[in-house]
Amino acid sequence: MESGPAIFAGVVFALFGGALLVWTGTRLRRGESVAQGVSQVASATLATLAAMISLGLGAYCLTRL
Repeated sequence: MESGPAIFAGVVFALFGGALLVWTGTRLRRGESVAQGVSQVASATLATLAAMISLGLGAYCLTRL
């Protein structure tokens, strides 16, 4: 019974992290800013860090089943 919420949370974290990582990479490849009004390096670093944390949380949730 407790594995259902863990699977859901793990999938949500993994999808969000993967989508954020792809979106950040696409914006950087096009030379566009990742966040408006912030330096490109700082915003790309923060977005990549958030994506990696989210992917890590997703992996953690999915391995705790």
